[in-house]
Amino acid sequence: MLCALAVALWGPRGAHAQAAPDLSSTYTVVGDGIPSPLADGKPDVENGRRIVTERQVGLCLLCHSGPFPEVHLQGDIATSLAGAGTRWSEAQLRLRLVDASQLNPQTLMPSYYRTQGLARVGEPWRGKPLLSAQQIEDVVAFLRTLRAAP
Repeated sequence: MLCALAVALWGPRGAHAQAAPDLSSTYTVVGDGIPSPLADGKPDVENGRRIVTERQVGLCLLCHSGPFPEVHLQGDIATSLAGAGTRWSEAQLRLRLVDASQLNPQTLMPSYYRTQGLARVGEPWRGKPLLSAQQIEDVVAFLRTLRAAP
């Protein structure tokens, strides 16, 4: 029974599992950031705000809080996003979204763009980043607008 449950939740192991694309070849980490944008499109600040504040996509406010009075029940286990654009550069924000575990292997922050080396990923999500390259750029652009500290 337990084995059947594990297969249902996490899918079969071995020959049936597809190799996830390695997105790390699409960016370069320099120091504590990723200086080059992941996408060529112009960042959409409003879409970035939607990703951060709505619970269906980014789930950012599950752990973080910020200057979003319309969002109730904001998290308190991670750094406030208020002043994020002052505290971190665009490159630093990009790396924190792409794969925060490169900065802190013990972080609870999800790797929104990493697809390799992850544990307990459900079959429908295996090999897919949580956010697209364009969505990462949208969130970075939005977070850079958050200049005032709380």
